Amino acid sequence: MNHLILLFSLFLALAFADKESQKTNQNFSSNNVSHKRLKRDWIWNQMHIKEEIDTPLPHHVGKITSSVRNNNAKYIIEGEYANTIFKVEETSGDVYAFERLDREKKAEYELTALIIDRRNNQSLEPPSKFIIKVYDINDNVPVFVEKVFNGSVPEMSPVGTSVTKVTAVDADDPTVTGHATVTYQVIKGDEYFTVDDSGVISTTRADLDRENQSTYEIIVKAKDAPGSSGDSSTATVIITLTDINDNFPVFKHPSFHFKVPENISVGGEVGRVKVEDVDEPQHRNTKYSFVRGDYRDTFEIIANPFTNEGIIRPKKPLDFEKVAEYRFDIEATDPTVDLRYFKSSGSRSISTVTIEVTDVDEPPVFTKLPYEFKVRENDPEMRTLGSVWAHDPDAAKRKIRFIQRRASPNGDYIRVSDTGIIQLPKPLDREFSSSYNITVAAQEILEDGRLSDRESHAQVHVIVTDENDNAPELVYPEEPRVCENAAPGKVIIRISATDKDEISPRGFFKYSLATEDSNFSLVENYDNTANITVKYGQFNRELAKIHYLPVIISDNGDPELSSTNTLVISVCKCNEKGNFTFCEERAKQVGVSIQALVAIFICIFTIIVITLLILLRKRHKKDLSGLRRNVAEIHEQLVTYDEEGGGEMDTTSYDVSVLNSVRKNGVKPEAVPSPYAQVQKPPGNVTSGAGEMEMMIEVKKDEADNDRDLLPYDTLHIYGYEGAESIAESLSSLESGSSDSDIDYDFLNDWGPRFKMLAELYGSEPNEDFVY
Repeated sequence: MNHLILLFSLFLALAFADKESQKTNQNFSSNNVSHKRLKRDWIWNQMHIKEEIDTPLPHHVGKITSSVRNNNAKYIIEGEYANTIFKVEETSGDVYAFERLDREKKAEYELTALIIDRRNNQSLEPPSKFIIKVYDINDNVPVFVEKVFNGSVPEMSPVGTSVTKVTAVDADDPTVTGHATVTYQVIKGDEYFTVDDSGVISTTRADLDRENQSTYEIIVKAKDAPGSSGDSSTATVIITLTDINDNFPVFKHPSFHFKVPENISVGGEVGRVKVEDVDEPQHRNTKYSFVRGDYRDTFEIIANPFTNEGIIRPKKPLDFEKVAEYRFDIEATDPTVDLRYFKSSGSRSISTVTIEVTDVDEPPVFTKLPYEFKVRENDPEMRTLGSVWAHDPDAAKRKIRFIQRRASPNGDYIRVSDTGIIQLPKPLDREFSSSYNITVAAQEILEDGRLSDRESHAQVHVIVTDENDNAPELVYPEEPRVCENAAPGKVIIRISATDKDEISPRGFFKYSLATEDSNFSLVENYDNTANITVKYGQFNRELAKIHYLPVIISDNGDPELSSTNTLVISVCKCNEKGNFTFCEERAKQVGVSIQALVAIFICIFTIIVITLLILLRKRHKKDLSGLRRNVAEIHEQLVTYDEEGGGEMDTTSYDVSVLNSVRKNGVKPEAVPSPYAQVQKPPGNVTSGAGEMEMMIEVKKDEADNDRDLLPYDTLHIYGYEGAESIAESLSSLESGSSDSDIDYDFLNDWGPRFKMLAELYGSEPNEDFVY
């Protein structure tokens, strides 16, 4: 095969060189038509060399030869690896390799051969390409693509079940027989697994049990030559056995013992039994069943899907006084076990369960639930309906006391005695409530007379049967009206009735008019309704605009009851089509219920009380304000003086003698206590102006600072100051005396026209005829 490839390559090279030579001749002929050259060809042997030759370098590869006969011819090669790895002898054309070649790195090299004239470096032949092929030797070991392979197979699989596949690669030439042919062999673990030439690993045994050994580590060898002389490599394969459900659960203990109080609720947890299943959790589906014992109707065992434990729960209440201990056998199985791989040597897993019931103080137990009694309404003789009964389930057998807890409707309608007797304090009314419900509690009486804090409850229902004690009542959907020109037989309104009592399916009402002396008639519809129609027609609105029609309604009860209801019918004006155009409005009945009156009275009383409280508070504040002023507890006070004193005609408010005495004698009259603050004028020689005001302010400040009777709070005083150096001086009567004296007032004439009136009054004898 290799020889054929080399020959084929040689033919291609010769054909390519001949083609290049023809092109060169054609180019030459076009330049110089008169010259003609003979065709020359490249001649050389096939170029090939073995890889990894262990002889000394260089290694002869081959020889390139041209048909050119020229003593000055020179061979050269060009290419990527020319003159580095490969070199040519210039005169002979021998090609040598100066490095050891590795086919796995590069299998062939492409170079270009040239022949030139060494004198002028002119090409004597067109260049030609040639290939140097590297022959393969078996110098590479097969290499696994992975160092460690992983595989899995279900446990208990049949012989020959595929597990996984390994792969090794040989870099040698696959076209050379035996160089790249890889074979596999299990050298460790061959008692459990085998491998074929393609690398597929399969089982050799059918009893591989995950519970005994879950993983296997085997070693596989790969070699590339037949027999034992080839090179080889190894890889590790880890094989995991996957689980199948091939094992039944087994109880961890041969027996289980539990204690539980007797008052445990139905469905509560008594205890848990534990099993061991060597299979994986996804293959654990334990079922528990009773195999011996008479209490399978008392308990049930439910498997916990997460822990695989069996939870024991009571299916009915436990009673220590009846059964103090339960004992039974249970079995644990798994219905999903694959029986093909089931190990028949395993025995059934059975365990004994003992449940000890402990005594607790239980509440009383009623004999029946619920209690129901029937009573006829308004029955004055029915006082005792019956009784409730409960007993102490414990061994102490204490006495029981009964207490009423709740009632519906609320009220004192039903009573329960301490001994459980149900009594009626008064007759019941079905129309108020058709049933009465109470909750009765039963408590044990302890040895010291106290009541136990544990109690049980029973519902007591009292159904009130009906008696015919209510008359039917009239019902009409709208106010009846009739046209004044209505024709006989015209239906005015359809009436019906209602009854607070029970109405039997065959019950009906009977309707009739209290008097036939009217322009109305009543027609029965026999469906518990009746029609009011016009009897004669033509009503006169001038005589009566509103008619009052008494209607008698009776029921079919025992005894039969009836009621008279007044139907108010308005006579209206109508148009030609019979439509109402005008009707008198009836006076609406206004009624106020007792509850509304009570609410109104309470509101009025509240308003009166609030008003009185406000008035009393205001009066109290007023009294307190006056009291505070008297005790000088006002925080702020404003004192204003605005009194001018007597005028010219006021002869009683002051004594003018003071003026004269001041003028003539300069003697200051005896001071009279004055209720007003007095301001002493400064001496006449003091200049009036800012100095006077400053002096007045200082005087007032001293008075305020030294007066112990003033309030301790800030006060504001306003004073009027006239100033000094008045020609007439002060005429105020604040400091005037009241004594009569013979003073000559003629000096007033010297004071000018402003004092003319005073001079006339005091300067002459009084004139009795003088009238102001």
